[in-house]
Amino acid sequence: MAAGFNPIETRALSGLAGLYALRMLGLFMVLPVLSIYAQDLQGATPLLIGLALGGYGLTQALLQIPFGLLSDRIGRKTVIYLGLALFILGSVVAAVSDSMWGVVLGRCLQGSGAIASSIMALLADLTREEVRTRAMATVGLSIGMAFMLSLVLGPLLAAPFGLAGLFWFTALVACIGILVVWRWIPTPQRYARHLDVGVQTASLGQVIRQPELLRLDGGIFILHLVLTACFVVLPLRLHELGLDVLHHWWVYLPVMGGSFIAMIPFVILAEKKRQMRPVFLSAIGVQACAAFALALIGETWLGLIAGLFVFFMAFNLLEATLPSLISKLAPTGSKGTAMGVYSSSQFFGAFLGGVLGGTLYAWAGINAVFAGAGLLLALWWSFALSMAPPRHLSSQVIALDGHQVAHPQEVSEQLLAITGIEEVVILAEEGTAYLKVDRHLLSEEIQRQLQQGRWTGQASAC
Repeated sequence: MAAGFNPIETRALSGLAGLYALRMLGLFMVLPVLSIYAQDLQGATPLLIGLALGGYGLTQALLQIPFGLLSDRIGRKTVIYLGLALFILGSVVAAVSDSMWGVVLGRCLQGSGAIASSIMALLADLTREEVRTRAMATVGLSIGMAFMLSLVLGPLLAAPFGLAGLFWFTALVACIGILVVWRWIPTPQRYARHLDVGVQTASLGQVIRQPELLRLDGGIFILHLVLTACFVVLPLRLHELGLDVLHHWWVYLPVMGGSFIAMIPFVILAEKKRQMRPVFLSAIGVQACAAFALALIGETWLGLIAGLFVFFMAFNLLEATLPSLISKLAPTGSKGTAMGVYSSSQFFGAFLGGVLGGTLYAWAGINAVFAGAGLLLALWWSFALSMAPPRHLSSQVIALDGHQVAHPQEVSEQLLAITGIEEVVILAEEGTAYLKVDRHLLSEEIQRQLQQGRWTGQASAC
């Protein structure tokens, strides 16, 4: 039976998942309203509005890996405090600005608090190997919930308090985050290297030279470029159709909620039925068709709602399957590095999406942005066609005892002799082994041991 969270892990998980979600909420809340409210700011142009929407992505992408490496040297909490302080500063700068350039600067400062990798590393420090995967999945779920909530709260808060009110709210949220880190989240006794979480400079070259991983990095780049570009014009389309900004959540909430539920069977089909490649390719193609539909028939309520539902169903499905594919394809012991490059690609996409979306809207209008999104998704589909079906391998971390740590070569050979264990990397100084396993080939006895985060060395090899 799988182990449960102990009290320390429960506090760490609740605090860090909440902190991650609150921070992403602060970044996302302006997406559904900025295009409308920013038009009243001095010097507002479609390009600058797009830059404000995606500007956080540039600084996030540039600083994500450096902040993660810095947390190994000076401590996770110190880096998290620094990141939250930068986020607060950016929120205040944007809140007091009456010009578009001030908002752009504020958004870039918000993004410079790139603490995602530090949060995940701290969670790894505070959880045992046997519960870490579930802990990471819980944080991932909290991010998805934050995105959906931001689409509802953004219009509701902006209507009475304006754009400045949104930024003051995000500053308050970050202040609460500092209190959570200080008073609620435990301080680990030591900081460890976690190959499944942190970026390792030694494996960076190996990761960026792997074609299949680069294909996925390009995919998440396009996915978030398209998302940000569409949010440059989506609020404007809703406004054109006569829906007051206060009520935009009437569209976002049912569309996002319904599309999230609708994609669940396809996730099960991809993972449990081992149909990842056809599901993945179909999702890209369907999202491209939805973007073209938004360009062609999105000026009617029926066309807009149907197009958005299909668009976000495919988006949610791709958001769920891309990290899974990264985990399957990353070399053993390099998952954290692969995820760091993946996250940087994601944020670069958000930045460029704001810039290109604003430029295209200024040049050719709303429909051109949706059509451009469709073309980019079609391009992604074309280069994803040649992807090989992924091996259905999972990452697993186990703790080693003193004898095993003293004989790493022997332990590695014994583990590789077990049917279902494909790759092994041992980190002797941390007393852990990182495995790539095919769970369908593992015996029940081995599965039970791995679920407990340990291996006794006494099981049969076949």
